[in-house]
Amino acid sequence: MIAFLWAEDAQGTIGKNGTLPWHLPDDLKYFKQQTLGTLTVMGRKTYWALPKRPLPGRTNVVLSRDPECVAPGAVVVHSGAELRDLQAQHPDMDLVITGGAGVFESLKAWPDTLLVTRLAGKFDGDVTMVDLPWSDYQLVSTRQVENPDPALTHVFERWEKR
Repeated sequence: MIAFLWAEDAQGTIGKNGTLPWHLPDDLKYFKQQTLGTLTVMGRKTYWALPKRPLPGRTNVVLSRDPECVAPGAVVVHSGAELRDLQAQHPDMDLVITGGAGVFESLKAWPDTLLVTRLAGKFDGDVTMVDLPWSDYQLVSTRQVENPDPALTHVFERWEKR
């Protein structure tokens, strides 16, 4: 499986100042469930924004065009070709791509699975999710989670390539 994994609000916002514009423990738990034991791919800024690095129980992979990029505890790759080579070395591991927007944009032709958490509210942010070819995917499961704060009510969606 090659998956994109992200959370977005009702406007498609995915980030603010290098972090999430909301705190949603249920989504953090979902993120952990979906990434444990995988090649978990992210950009350099996303990696450095993690409160705890590297993420335990996963092979952390940082995709950066910067040839000088260093990410302690992570494997650094500089291109899609290098990422494909790494994936070929671990054929039994899923590849879960977790952002940020630049990584999603550069790899948007790759995923066979989209794992999105959609929040009901609108949050202030400075990064939105890239446009994806939604017609290439079909919705295969949803799970709605109510929250005392209506803005934090959310739906976990799983989309698979047709």
